[in-house]
Amino acid sequence: MSDAFRSIERGLKEAIAHARGKGPATIHEIEVPEPDVRAIRARTGLSQAAFARSIGVAKGTLLNWEQRRRRPEGPARVLLALIDKDPQIVQKTLQG
Repeated sequence: MSDAFRSIERGLKEAIAHARGKGPATIHEIEVPEPDVRAIRARTGLSQAAFARSIGVAKGTLLNWEQRRRRPEGPARVLLALIDKDPQIVQKTLQG
């Protein structure tokens, strides 16, 4: 069996044990820095409307993030961090 399989198997066993009230679960936390949404979008070369569509948010939401009236949280923040590392990640990943 591969290392990946053993890791997945270990995680599943841990999740089942936790669900049954046995033993603590391991919690993994990753610190995601505050994104500069305007700079991230600019590196993609997309307009505000196209970028908003590509990440599944309303254009108004994107405008609020870019103007720092609101902050992206949770999955949106993680997605923006990925795009910051690789501006074409969404297009490459979802390309038909």
